[in-house]
Amino acid sequence: MRAVIQRVSRAAVSVDQEYIGAIGHGLVVLLGIHRDDQETDLHWLVDKIVHLRIFEDAAGKMNDSLLDSGGAMLIVSQFTLYGDCRKGRRPGYSSAARPEQAESLYESFIKAVQKYGIQTATGRFQATMAVELVNDGPVTLLLDSTKMF
Repeated sequence: MRAVIQRVSRAAVSVDQEYIGAIGHGLVVLLGIHRDDQETDLHWLVDKIVHLRIFEDAAGKMNDSLLDSGGAMLIVSQFTLYGDCRKGRRPGYSSAARPEQAESLYESFIKAVQKYGIQTATGRFQATMAVELVNDGPVTLLLDSTKMF
């Protein structure tokens, strides 16, 4: 699993010009699911994201996690994170999970985040979405479950 994580002051996602999810202070997570991903990838990634110390504490240092800061999470499925651009000019997506597998893991990811008591908002799986965000910092990180060790 791959995730692009952006610390935001606010973010929203819309489908067909209708807002379907929005958050204030927190994280936007663009989530890509690989064809070989399992539950272990999901749980490692969720745990890593909610505990990353990327929010400022009272002293202005990045020492607080999403849990510490009381922030929310906007989770958007993003199969293009597995686009292979090494050959030619058109990305190949053969590494991305098939929609049935990806949707199941995406829904499990959302539920795993919610178990931490984090307010979540989501995009719509397989929809064309518009994501709006105000990157706070800016802070943008990339996590990949194949690099957990």
